Amino acid sequence: MIVGLDIGTNHIRVAIGELNDSGGIEIAGTASRKSAGLRNGVIVNIEDAAAAIKEAVESAEQTAGAEVTKCAIGIGGTQIEGLNQRGITPVTEPGRPPREVTRGDIERAIDNARAVFIPQDRELLHVVAQTFTVDGLKNIKDPTNMMCARLEADVHVITASKTTIQNIKRCVSRAGYEASGIMLKTLAATQAVVHDDEMDLGSILIDMGAGTTDVLVLLGGAPVCTVSIPVGGNLVTNDIAIVKGIPVSAAEKIKIESGCCFIDNIEIDREVIIPGVGGRDPELTTQTELCTIIQPRVEEIFSMVRSAVISNSNIRRLSGNIILTGGGAQMEGVVECAQAVFGTSAVRIGTPEKLGGAEAEYRRPEFATVIGLVIANKNAVQEKNSRKNKKLFSSEESGKKENLLTRLKKSFF
Repeated sequence: MIVGLDIGTNHIRVAIGELNDSGGIEIAGTASRKSAGLRNGVIVNIEDAAAAIKEAVESAEQTAGAEVTKCAIGIGGTQIEGLNQRGITPVTEPGRPPREVTRGDIERAIDNARAVFIPQDRELLHVVAQTFTVDGLKNIKDPTNMMCARLEADVHVITASKTTIQNIKRCVSRAGYEASGIMLKTLAATQAVVHDDEMDLGSILIDMGAGTTDVLVLLGGAPVCTVSIPVGGNLVTNDIAIVKGIPVSAAEKIKIESGCCFIDNIEIDREVIIPGVGGRDPELTTQTELCTIIQPRVEEIFSMVRSAVISNSNIRRLSGNIILTGGGAQMEGVVECAQAVFGTSAVRIGTPEKLGGAEAEYRRPEFATVIGLVIANKNAVQEKNSRKNKKLFSSEESGKKENLLTRLKKSFF
């Protein structure tokens, strides 16, 4: 049994997967419950958060008919930082002829790249290999068995606030479970909703959460840019609440049921009831009027994402897609709004559809992270078992070549 846990600002989501006879994964149970003790993706009350986690996991347990002991946990938000680094290692000594690159050479080059100064208040989450350079020949995905004298590795290093990680683990422990691993949410989501060709051509995954909007840029099969915008869907909710003079809870309900963020999508301008407050009579508005509140804010969030990607990477054009996940990706018109801001038609909703199982609730964009955690967990376990088997029958340097995400799996567990 493999369990993924996504602790979000407004919701906690859980997915329980089981291995089938063919080695694949099937989703046996899911749950989504209201969060507590979090603000903008950061835990601010341990006990409240632990109680919400326990309620969500127990609900998924009931659906799956299984008992959970360990969870793979997603982490995101503004406490995440990503940077690109390069590591160099000599394959041969000066004056000696080139030789074949071994797995050990690759490990040393990557280790040298990850030897970046990390402040004491931060913790290394992932080191993901991007490409290698073999004696000046760039953009090599796997240099194993190539002849060279000098090997360079370009990697993406992802760190997180140490106290944030500790608080997440404490909450999960207080809820009665063990953290089997912690993984960047957007990286996890790629496992569930991003196709291989999208990763190679260059794509942007945007996780539209309630408190933050997390972004991962992929190119050549690996992440090249990790950023987080400190605003999310709650900002849209607050705008509705302020303009209409209603509680946030009522504004959230209206946003979910009647919200649209692209006015051209409204074909029939239906009426929407705004509840009365403090004895005030309810009033009627229209979906178009709501859209004039919602659309500018969603456009602003996408514009912030666009600016952050440009300022934090050298990439100006990608050939793949913009993939939207998270609860915010459910809003009507979100694809068209993103297309207008980014100036491309290559925008789609990222919906997990790779897995089987009787539980179909997970096939929605807000479950992308938690399903990705289940997939990554399963892959890591199988990779670990494969390495154990290789040691029984072959040397360390032989066997199947690693892909660029294998190192991600290793750093996860």
